[in-house]
Amino acid sequence: MAQITLQQAALWCGGQVAEKYKNVVFDGAHYDSRKLQKGQLFVALVAARDGHDFIPSAMEKGAAAVLCNRVEGDYPAIVVADTRIALGQIAAGYLKQMGGKVIGVTGSVGKSTTKEMIASVAATTYKVSKTPANHNNDLGLPAAVLAMDADTRVVVLEMGMSHFGEIEYLSRLANPQLGVIINVGTMHIENLGSREGILQAKLEIAKGMPQDGKLLLYGDNDLLWSVREQLPVQSSYFGVSNEKCALQACNVQETENGIHFDVRYAGGAFAVYLPLEGAHYVSDAMAAVSVGLELGISVENIQKGLADFQNMEGRQEIFDYQGITVIKDCYNAGPESMAAALQVLKNRSGRKIAVLGDMLELGAHSHQAHFETGKIVAKCADVLLCYGPACAAMAEGALEGGMQTQWVHHFTDRSMLAETLQKLSMPGDVLLFKGSRGMKMELALEQFMTKER
Repeated sequence: MAQITLQQAALWCGGQVAEKYKNVVFDGAHYDSRKLQKGQLFVALVAARDGHDFIPSAMEKGAAAVLCNRVEGDYPAIVVADTRIALGQIAAGYLKQMGGKVIGVTGSVGKSTTKEMIASVAATTYKVSKTPANHNNDLGLPAAVLAMDADTRVVVLEMGMSHFGEIEYLSRLANPQLGVIINVGTMHIENLGSREGILQAKLEIAKGMPQDGKLLLYGDNDLLWSVREQLPVQSSYFGVSNEKCALQACNVQETENGIHFDVRYAGGAFAVYLPLEGAHYVSDAMAAVSVGLELGISVENIQKGLADFQNMEGRQEIFDYQGITVIKDCYNAGPESMAAALQVLKNRSGRKIAVLGDMLELGAHSHQAHFETGKIVAKCADVLLCYGPACAAMAEGALEGGMQTQWVHHFTDRSMLAETLQKLSMPGDVLLFKGSRGMKMELALEQFMTKER
């Protein structure tokens, strides 16, 4: 972890430090006093609540110092005009000091899984640090960077956004030598207006890349392929169906134990095994292969990194509960990822029950997106239990797709959903739990598993 003096941090962010505190060091940073660890820098944000009000409790918890815009007492502090911007500047300074290869990862769907796959491949050869969980915004990413070990050689950063300018900010902070865009879908279309708007927001990742940086793009995506002659830095494409990509996955075979496919590229071909269910993961793995080759990692280690891959909690966790197979995929959802998860459900044997929540941030596209997803449910599941106001359209779509009325249930109460599922489910069934993060479908799963059967 970083051992940064207040003097060094102040130089990076243009802040002021009292002379007697210049040599105080901190390890990492946090902006939530409840989660602050001893020895960290407490970042006093001015938002809905003024973080300066929590400085006393942060110091009591063992904060090494405070990043603030005013000092109201005697404690180690860096004083700046804007603590959010200063946090990013300190993280940027630390990244440069670290000197490792920085990889930025973004996309509408699957960026967290892709980040994890890239890290798994890179870790076979280098000391790797990565952003944890969903630390992919203007606060989470710099805080994650400041928690990284100083001897890190490869840094894998997930970059998220819901508005224009957000990825540009993260890219200028991180200066990634490699930028990965895995797709352009419809997530956050409410704020960005169209898929073309989402494309422009994703391409902001190039804004902070050095001149010799390189974009690695998914060539099967129509919009990413359409801009191949207009990119501001050099680029390379990976894909599955697009034979013009520099790297192509071929001979994809899904089995009960995972996915097998071959990678073809200028250097030859090699086989890959991925211990996940669902062909949609092949594109994520191809991104990791592409990064691995750019980093000079051997084919054998690329194969090992993917074969040993373990996904993050909440992403396609599959387990048995009293004879029922549960697919827990509750981290987030949009039309594309929902369709992919439903295909995984379809491929399972047993009665298939889709337990789905609203897909958020779709704006004017919400009703149609939920309706079309409902029609996909009708092709992939035997029973639909859906939760949330937008899912009324999903239920309509399922009925339009041919599901019988008695097998389509719409709820506005999560507890009622869990209770109905308890009565309806039986050993041998397969349950898929999925919805947008804000729908907290994992709570529906917990309620289902804690109620008396």
